Formats: sequence, structure tokens, C-alpha cells
Amino acid sequence: MDIDFALAFVLTLAFAVTNGLHDASNAIALPVATRALRPGQAIVLATVFNLLGPVLAGAAVADTIGGIVPVGSPQSAIEVIGAGVAAAVAWNLVTFWRGLPSSSGHALVGGLVGAALVEGGIHAVEWGGFHGWRPVGVLGTLVALAVSPLPGALAALLIVRGLRRAARRATRRWSLPVRGGQWTASAALAFSHGSNDAQKAVGVAAALLVADGRLSSLSGPTWLELACAAALTAGTALGGWRIIRTVGRRIYRIRSIDGLAGETGASGVILGASFLGAPVSTTQVVASSVVGLGAGRRRWHHVRWAIVRQMGLAWAVTLPATAALAAVLFELWSGLS
Repeated sequence: MDIDFALAFVLTLAFAVTNGLHDASNAIALPVATRALRPGQAIVLATVFNLLGPVLAGAAVADTIGGIVPVGSPQSAIEVIGAGVAAAVAWNLVTFWRGLPSSSGHALVGGLVGAALVEGGIHAVEWGGFHGWRPVGVLGTLVALAVSPLPGALAALLIVRGLRRAARRATRRWSLPVRGGQWTASAALAFSHGSNDAQKAVGVAAALLVADGRLSSLSGPTWLELACAAALTAGTALGGWRIIRTVGRRIYRIRSIDGLAGETGASGVILGASFLGAPVSTTQVVASSVVGLGAGRRRWHHVRWAIVRQMGLAWAVTLPATAALAAVLFELWSGLS
């Protein structure tokens, strides 16, 4: 079991890295695309605030993700989590190679559910729903993931219209505070991203530690939060530039004021979700905010809808694809154990 635990734990950190390839790069896509930040500056900014996010914003998201697969026997729990995370890693790598901003959250949920169903049937999964405003289990997580793009797009639309109205009589001096505002908004987006996406890996890793008897609850220690946040940020440095090009340039050609509006709206939505314990996709929220920017400028025809459709298709097939892959991987894993 020690080998299985070690492999599953390493795969969880690998998931955080591939999550960074997708989602941490989104936290810097808009300022890099508008040249408010140079790539090196953006990576440093994302690194610092990705690390601060999971430490300072609480562990509500980790609790939600960690509770999707109730810990039964230690060996079966480790095999289920290991196979589920492995499927999510594989999916993230494929969509990254294709340059598609896929949802790592969908991939993780699909992988965990697919492996758990094969191991113990429908009763091996915490289906959940909502406890007040707080999402619980698979259904609550999926609702949060499905709904979050809409407020992301709406927030960007409203903010960009407000900024454009305020800037009607502005001179060129307006560009300097707008670019400065992008620094602040990028930091806020990286912080909110760390508070949500790093906590997904924390929740899975904590469930592994509980299954192996190393923790008594799903509350991850500080060292685990920092390790997952560092792995998340490493993904950006390793080459999230394909996703940056798609989000920052291929959906809609954004300007500095657009970048400020998009980052501000997305960071507010993601941080709010983190406090509610709602796992959302930074990819979906940021990409949807870019679409909202096009609507805010009343330039629907400038939005590259072919790219939007490709992203929508990737989001739609992620759950069934990762569930099926995790089911196969679980059979292989359990057969070799």
C-alpha cells in the first residue's frame, strides 16, 4: 500500500502542475496579452499570490472536493483516488497539447466518479447537492462548475461598460492607471485562483492522507497547501503559453481596459466561490469573461465563435471522457496491486 499511496500522492501533485498549465496561465493571460506585464513579471506575480491564496482564504473548497469519494477501506480509497487523478492528468495534458482551455475541475470530478463507480457502484460516491449555500458532493460541485461562467461573463460585461463610460473624456494619461490597475487585478485573480484550484489538489491529497492513516480529517496542513500551490504555479512556468494565446488573443482581441475589466470580474467570481466552498473552473470563468468583454463593447461579431465552440465541446466531453478513462485505469491499478 505504501507504493500505491506514494504513486497516488505524486499523481495528485502532477494534477496540480497540469492544472497550472491550464488555469494558472489564465490568471496572467489578459495582462500578458495586453502587454501590461511581461511574461517573467506575470509568472512572479502569479507565484506569490497563488501561494497566498490557499493559505489565507480557507479550506472550504478542499472540504468539498475531498468529500466526493467517501473514504472506505484504505486500499480501495487510494486506488480510486489514484486512478481518478491519473485520468485527470492525462486529460489535462491532451487538451493542453491541443491548446484548448479545458476545465481541470471537470476532469478531476469525472475521474474520481468514474473510478469510484467501478470500485463500489453508485453508493461509493457522495452525490450530495447543497447544504444551504454550500455545495456538497458531486452534484453541488457540478452545479458550481456549470453556473460559474455566466456571472464571469456578466461581471466583465458590466465592468467594461462602466470603465468605458468613465473614460469617455479621458486623455492618453488614462492608459497608465489602467495598466497599473491590471497589476492589482492580476494579483487578485492569482490569489483567487490559488484559493480555489490549489484547494482542489489539497482536498484530494488530504483524502489520501486520511485513507493512509496520516491525517484524522480532511483539513489539510499548511505544508500541504503550500506544496499544492507551488505545484500549481510550476505549471505556468513550464509552459502555459498555448492557453494564454487562446484566452488572451484567439477568442477576442482585447485592449488594456478590457484586460482590467475581465480580470476584476473573474477574480470577484472565483474568490466568492472559494468562500462558499464552490469548486469552479478558472478556465471557464476567465474565458467566459473574455466573451463578456466582446458583448460589453457590442462587438459580438468580433468574438471568434469557432474557438468558443471548441472550448464548449471540450468542456462537454471532459466528464464522460475522464470517467471512462478512470474506470479503465482503476481496473489496471487494482489488478496490479
